[in-house]
Parts: sequence; structure tokens; C-alpha cells
Amino acid sequence: MKQGINRRRFLAVTGAAAATVAAGPTFAKVGNGRTLKMRNLHTGERLNTAYWSGSDYDSAGLKQFNRLLRDHRANESTRMDPKLFDIVYKLKEKLNYNGEVEIISGYRSPKTNAKLRAAGRGVAKRSYHTRGMALDIRMPGVPLSKLRQAALDLRAGGVGYYPKSNFVHVDTGPVRRW
Repeated sequence: MKQGINRRRFLAVTGAAAATVAAGPTFAKVGNGRTLKMRNLHTGERLNTAYWSGSDYDSAGLKQFNRLLRDHRANESTRMDPKLFDIVYKLKEKLNYNGEVEIISGYRSPKTNAKLRAAGRGVAKRSYHTRGMALDIRMPGVPLSKLRQAALDLRAGGVGYYPKSNFVHVDTGPVRRW
């Protein structure tokens, strides 16, 4: 029997592909550059630079963001997951926010994570912060509950809500909430 593509097989394959695309967040890799303004609240450092050049991630911009988001306690940095920047960018678009994104926490070294965990700070043992896959953020002037809802609507990863500490956690892990 010949294994060529027939109409039924074609529709099954294209339908599955369309469903896959529609199921998750799409961060198109075409178009203009993307710039983010961020401020690390622990170091006071600011950055206003492109992380996307229009057709691909901008390696020079990503290096600057990696430095900004370093573990300030250990002065260590890592390669942050570029999808985090897509999430923050999409949040800014969704909320029509043009200000500076305040960073409460970016990368945490395993040693720093263990110290914070031992101090009873509610830190996860296998935190996505230690893998460069998480940010704790806020956007001045945007109600925290609105930021949380916008992050949940993206369905792009984990979203944690910390109103007493005044931040929202976003990560590029599985879609979940707490």
C-alpha cells in the first residue's frame, strides 16, 4: 500500500499543527526590535536596551540583562532564559506600560538560594531562579492584581502572587499558579 499523503492525512497533520500553535503563547520571531527598561532594586542599576534585534535575540543586549539580573549577594550571573524577556515584553504590551520594570529577584546562585531557604524566606528548594528561568517583578503604577492577571492570561509559565511583598513571580517553567 502506498504511503503518500491523502486529503484525510493532510487535514489531520495540518489540524494538529494549528491546534498546537493555538494552544500556547506565541512570541513571533519576526518584526521590530524589542527594548526593555529594567531597574534592579538591590543594586540600583538600570538598563534600557534591546534584547531582540528584529529577527533574533540580541546577544549583546542579553549579556547586559544577564549582568543586571545577577545574584547581587554572590555577584554571580548566569544565562537568563530569553523567553523571560518575551514574557515581560508581552506583559508591558498587554498592560500598555512604558515605564521601568522593577526587579526584586532575578538569578540566585544555589548557595544564595540555600541560605534564603534556611532563613525561612519561603524559597523553593529547586527554584527556577537558580536556573535563570524566573523573575520577581513589579511595574510601578500598575496594580499588582492586574499584573498577576495579565501574567496568568499569557499562559507562558509559572505565576506567583505575593501581595504582602509587592511583587509577581514569573517563570518559564510549566504553566501553574500560586
